[in-house]
Amino acid sequence: MRSFSAYSRVFAVSAAAAFCLLSLRADTTKPSARPTPTAQMTRLDDGTSLKGWHVSAKTGHSGASKNKSGGKWEVVDGAITGCQDIPGNGGLVLTDELFGDFEVRLEMKNDYGPDSGLFLRSNEKGQAYQAMIDYHDNGNLMGVYGEGLSGGIHSRNFSFKGPVTSIVINEKADFKAPFDAKKWPELWKADEWNELRARIIGNPPTVTTWINGVKTMEFTDTEKRHAEKGSIGLQVHGGGDYTKQFVRYRDVRVKKFD
Repeated sequence: MRSFSAYSRVFAVSAAAAFCLLSLRADTTKPSARPTPTAQMTRLDDGTSLKGWHVSAKTGHSGASKNKSGGKWEVVDGAITGCQDIPGNGGLVLTDELFGDFEVRLEMKNDYGPDSGLFLRSNEKGQAYQAMIDYHDNGNLMGVYGEGLSGGIHSRNFSFKGPVTSIVINEKADFKAPFDAKKWPELWKADEWNELRARIIGNPPTVTTWINGVKTMEFTDTEKRHAEKGSIGLQVHGGGDYTKQFVRYRDVRVKKFD
């Protein structure tokens, strides 16, 4: 015959197991709990051409070119590769398909210096929620910026300081950086391919981003200020001279939630 204390221990273990099971089940009901596995996503680039994409020169980043070329975009060694075609002239390459609620992932290996971005629900003018890929001094990765939108949206929790292996944490950010500045080189492998992800849900939207699987930013807008659907876009920023420095993206995949 078991003592009262023995029954108490059995009950405690059983309760703990039930709690863990319920927690696990609850977690699986939340689509934002973890990035979607690549196997469940549809690839948007074929590694050989820009099929399914088109270049837009309707943004302000294309102002340096009389023919409004939108920069230079091509596929090199399996990657969508962009640069300015003439000094100061950039633009966007956009998916032909429009997306509403979705998650996009890609691999990035940009030169350190050019300003780029992952555009979410972009129109031809480049108005969009942007997951920042400002890969330069004082720039940021995977913060959220309102490109051409009202409200002054600019949410970031760290900045590059000098070399790409050095960052400064913004301690005042609403969404705290999930990594220590000293450990940044362990997360981000300079001069190698790294994975970036962004998810946009709802309107007003919540935008969530990841760097190499680590949740980096979550931003929820306070009002509806943009269309519910748009293209996924990659940017070459205008200004300066970035005709010999390149942005590179490959294995671009998407999962739609609508």
